[in-house]
Amino acid sequence: MPLNLRNRLARRVVDSKGNDLAKVVGLIQSYRLTTSQKCAREIMGKNFFGIEEAIKHFGVNPTSQQLAALSEIPFPETVLQQSKDSHILVAVFPLSILEIRAKVDRKLFYNHETAWYNEQSFAKEHGEVNWQIVRKTPVDNSTSENWQEQQALFGKDDIVPTAQVLVYTIIGHLLATGERLVERKYARTSSVDSDGNCVYVSDVGSNGLGISDYWDAVGYDNDDRSSARKL
Repeated sequence: MPLNLRNRLARRVVDSKGNDLAKVVGLIQSYRLTTSQKCAREIMGKNFFGIEEAIKHFGVNPTSQQLAALSEIPFPETVLQQSKDSHILVAVFPLSILEIRAKVDRKLFYNHETAWYNEQSFAKEHGEVNWQIVRKTPVDNSTSENWQEQQALFGKDDIVPTAQVLVYTIIGHLLATGERLVERKYARTSSVDSDGNCVYVSDVGSNGLGISDYWDAVGYDNDDRSSARKL
């Protein structure tokens, strides 16, 4: 084998999911935080999952349009200061739940080939490129309440995240920090299945992240309401 070809092959390191690590490193090194992003990272600390983290952990290759859309943090510093311990500031890229599952270790998801949601529309939705502040802990007093009862507990600036956003945040934050969210519970999302049932997302336990659906007219002992802040 020619020496120059052997050297090129030696430099090409591929991880277990087939991602070219040299390319990932190059993307991270070439990216520069904007002033707005630097300020947000300083405030949020480990509760910041930005563009660099998305590149590293999800293999995202941002377009110039996506970078432009994420260049400015849409939340004022006062909101970030109030949320720095209870929420995660997330740069959400358009990756569906099925795409996220395919990009990470199999053990992080409860099921793959026979998962009930494989053909569900919500699992294929890509979402939009934006910044979201997603709550790390349950909304106070939200467990064992139905949808209407939990809605009444929300603040005027709170919204319910989609299943795509919540899975993206849970998996991304775990990969970046090792911290689990929604431990031992299922969190309701704003997504619904083909029968109109609300979609729930669990923690990444020993069996991996679980996704379930329930009729939403009743409360369950092990559920809580996740929330995100409006832009």
